[in-house]
Amino acid sequence: MKKEKNRVYIFDTTLRDGEQSPGSSMNTEEKIILARQLEKLGVDIIEAGFPIASDGDFDAVRQIAKEIKKTQVAGLARANKGDIDCAWQAIKHAADPRIHTFISSSDIHLKYQLKKSREQVLKEAVAAVKLASSYTKNVEFSPMDATRSDKDYLVEMVSSVIDAGACTINIPDTVGYTIPDEFGSLIAYLFANVKNMGDTIISVHCHNDLGLAVANSLAAIRNGARQVECTINGIGERAGNTAMEEIVMALQTRKDLYGLYTKIKTDQIYKTSRQLTQITGIPVQPNKAIVGANAFAHESGIHQDGLIKEKITYEIMTPQSVGISDTHIVLGKHSGRNAISHHLKKMGYMLGDEQLNKVAAKVKALADIKKDIYDEDLEAILYEEVYRVEDKYNLVYLNVVSGNVAIPTATMEMQVGKDLVRAAGFGNGPVDATFEAIRSITKTNYPLLKYAVNAITGGSDAQGEVTVQLKYNGNPVAGRGSHPDVIVASAKAYINALNRLEFLKENAKKVKVE
Repeated sequence: MKKEKNRVYIFDTTLRDGEQSPGSSMNTEEKIILARQLEKLGVDIIEAGFPIASDGDFDAVRQIAKEIKKTQVAGLARANKGDIDCAWQAIKHAADPRIHTFISSSDIHLKYQLKKSREQVLKEAVAAVKLASSYTKNVEFSPMDATRSDKDYLVEMVSSVIDAGACTINIPDTVGYTIPDEFGSLIAYLFANVKNMGDTIISVHCHNDLGLAVANSLAAIRNGARQVECTINGIGERAGNTAMEEIVMALQTRKDLYGLYTKIKTDQIYKTSRQLTQITGIPVQPNKAIVGANAFAHESGIHQDGLIKEKITYEIMTPQSVGISDTHIVLGKHSGRNAISHHLKKMGYMLGDEQLNKVAAKVKALADIKKDIYDEDLEAILYEEVYRVEDKYNLVYLNVVSGNVAIPTATMEMQVGKDLVRAAGFGNGPVDATFEAIRSITKTNYPLLKYAVNAITGGSDAQGEVTVQLKYNGNPVAGRGSHPDVIVASAKAYINALNRLEFLKENAKKVKVE
């Protein structure tokens, strides 16, 4: 790989080190799906796995190597012939295959784990790189536990494997032990003392045991490292790895400081994060940088007011830059009138000062009772405090027949204005049939965006709470209903959404001109 000036290469090891995170195992198909997304994201190297670890890992690496064409595919191998031969067999069909081989360099590992001398280990490292280089010129070498190694021995090892054919040298903080100043100094020491460095790329692989993986990686970059090994969402063994999204956005946001770039398509970051979460089932903490639910959410009234006036006041990057649709202003007891007014305008409501004062007072009172204020809560306050209108649609009765030998059928009567209207509906199940009957009576057919059922309390006799979300003019309109019979609750929720939607339609002209 030819070194480009001012470019930081992104080596993604989500499929290898990331999978070592407890509970993160992926099957072959899931790995292939994620590898495709990593290619779309624009990572430079995908470390697809550790081929000799298992037949499943070998097969996954082999299939990824065959499919991925725009990104280098690497296979990990210990510094021995069996591992390296196996890694090559797995990656040899890749468009640009890389063998990543490693051996420990710290006296701690040599004494207690390998039980070998420095001379023995150095000899094995050189032999491994020479063998790997006979398969591909794209060879990466890692002295494991480098940050706890003797500096001069580390220099000797790095120099020797470069002579043997390694084009990338990765310096791992294997146990997350180092701190930024110390790690930056180590990288600088290597550049100053490895005399045959030439165009060799220095890489770093930092673990997050002290919460410093990203900071350590950035310190290494400041001192000349030009490849970062990282994972999506920072997953990985123990406390995880350098988070890809954080390192990339730090470099992009602080170009003034680093003057460096990556080739990551940043608008794919959030999608990739979500895909990994869906595959592994491991959620991202809400306050996680870049991709957490709260990363672009603001509740402080002062912050909200500043954002409304100019987003740069409290956001150092745009949510759109990482693939998130927009800033989320969280309404609560800390929100001011300006934030509430702004949010209502986005929902389509323009209020006068007196109306806004009533709504703001109710929002703060409600926020003392419940933590999150949703659009539906705001609409309920508007109904009660501002617009006080009667519902157009009301459920009179509902009867449903369903079962494994019956065609699901719903017969119902609704009050539409002053009229009573009856109809029947058929569907794939009792809820579908109920919704079809409602559509028939109301002569509506809005797209159904969401249908969710929750039990309000425990036990088989619990009330069911149903949320229905319909699409109107490109915007979601939600309705809720509760009842011990979940089918009745579903009908009430759908009708509630229709009433809210009718309210929006009836007040559209008033909203625009008031």
